[in-house]
Amino acid sequence: MSWGTELWDQFDNLDKHTQWGIDFLERYAKFVKERLDVEQNYAKQLRNLVKKYCPKRSKDEEPRFTSCLSFYSILNELNDYAGQREVVAEEMAHKVYGELMRYSQDLKAERKHHLQEGRKAQQYLDHCWKQMDNSKRKFERDCKEAEKSQISYDRLDNDINATKSEVEKAKAQFYLRTHMADESKNEYAAQLQNFNAEQWKHFNNAIPHIFKNLQDMDERRTVKLGETYRSFAEAERRVIPIVSKCLEGMVSAAKAVDERRDSSIVIESFKSGFEPPGDFPFEDFSQNLSRTGSDATISNTPKGDRERDGAPGPRPDPKHNTGRTKNKLWLFGKKPKWSVKMAPSVEDFSHLPPEQRRKRLQQRIDELSRELQKEMDQRDALNKMKDVYEKNPQMGDPSSLQPKISETICNMEKLRSEIHKNETWLSEVEGKQSSRGDRRHSADNHHHTPQGRESPEGSYTDDTSQEHHTPHHRSGPPQPGNPNPDPHEFDDEFDDDDPLPVIGHCKALYSFDGQNEGTLVMAEDEVLYIIEEDKGDGWTRARKQSGEEGYVPTSYVEITLEKNSKGS
Repeated sequence: MSWGTELWDQFDNLDKHTQWGIDFLERYAKFVKERLDVEQNYAKQLRNLVKKYCPKRSKDEEPRFTSCLSFYSILNELNDYAGQREVVAEEMAHKVYGELMRYSQDLKAERKHHLQEGRKAQQYLDHCWKQMDNSKRKFERDCKEAEKSQISYDRLDNDINATKSEVEKAKAQFYLRTHMADESKNEYAAQLQNFNAEQWKHFNNAIPHIFKNLQDMDERRTVKLGETYRSFAEAERRVIPIVSKCLEGMVSAAKAVDERRDSSIVIESFKSGFEPPGDFPFEDFSQNLSRTGSDATISNTPKGDRERDGAPGPRPDPKHNTGRTKNKLWLFGKKPKWSVKMAPSVEDFSHLPPEQRRKRLQQRIDELSRELQKEMDQRDALNKMKDVYEKNPQMGDPSSLQPKISETICNMEKLRSEIHKNETWLSEVEGKQSSRGDRRHSADNHHHTPQGRESPEGSYTDDTSQEHHTPHHRSGPPQPGNPNPDPHEFDDEFDDDDPLPVIGHCKALYSFDGQNEGTLVMAEDEVLYIIEEDKGDGWTRARKQSGEEGYVPTSYVEITLEKNSKGS
């Protein structure tokens, strides 16, 4: 059906309809704009959310637990999902919204052109009608004037009193009016014929052509809307495969959570390499008492066994004094506060447990090796560049590269030195761990488990005994790592109910100010009681004659142990 034949007289309504079509198209474009704004804001909020919960630390410091890694994988997938929402918004912006706005401008220009042509055709038809109407009116007037002149001529011609000149004059007037009426008639007929022809052209050619153009325009607008509807859906459908992959990645990350792996990582991260404490021996304080037959059964050793062995019961071991072990059982008990706070951050990581120290040293060696490889690659590149300059002097001066090569070689030597130093520490740690395993095996064969011990710095040592120690006199001996605890950090160590027994004495070779908590002030040549030996950390626990106790540097004193305390 054609608008030109069916709606030939609905020019104004078609004008309104085409305007409504363009307004509807622009309304849909506005809807698409708001939709893509929603997508962009959604993607932005997702990216901000991912950024908020992404790890802000370096990868080396991040937990290696599978649950954490899976969560970070989910965040990465969510970030990719946000990217797909941005792709949807971009597709809608370019292929839907932008296309609709450009098409809307084209439609407005085309509609304006067609309506102008329609108005011009209508104006020309109106002009033809006015000309025809004017000729018709003139013809009507001239006919009336001719009739009047005829009546006047007939009246004078029949009047006997009228003069001949009056009759001739009326007759001439009558002929003139009649001639004018004939001319007006001919003009009216011509104008009428012309108007009818133009009107036929208007309603059979001009208007149908214009309305057909408007109809084509409106139908193309409808088709464009359908295409943009499809593009709107296609923009969403194109990202479905990638979105599905993102969701599959999240599901895979969820399946990758391994509780056993996480448990093994916890063990690997916090394993100290120390041995659990051994059994505490029974300490018999009644050996010096004279026993009667009636109370002999209270001994911790059966009478027959004592008589058969011919030896007294076990002597008290000052190393295993119950007062001293009050804060040594850390597994489920209270760990001394100073055991962590006093650990200094030293270059060789000696403040760490053996296993953790080995891992940190190995990690540092790997980092230094990577840096060394970079320096070696840079040296090789500079040497190649130098060879090119030597073969082609116009490209550059070979001597200008020598300072950089020398600097690179110097850096390589420094890195090699650092690697060697750390490898030495690493071999020392691995050697200690190996020897500890041998000793534990030997101790198991003798049904005895050595007991881990704690230094004033909170570290452990494998040194099981320290004989009579007489350091060489030297000016300004080095002090061991000074403890730096908070106030009352040694309260748990010194609030034992029973004081530690004296196992020897020492003489101060140098004065010591004892500024740190837990240390003991001593003057040169001052004599102190030894109540706990050096455990390999450079500190010895001593007691003044006034009863004050604390740690002093082992290298500052000359120690003499009692015979019954050696090797205990």
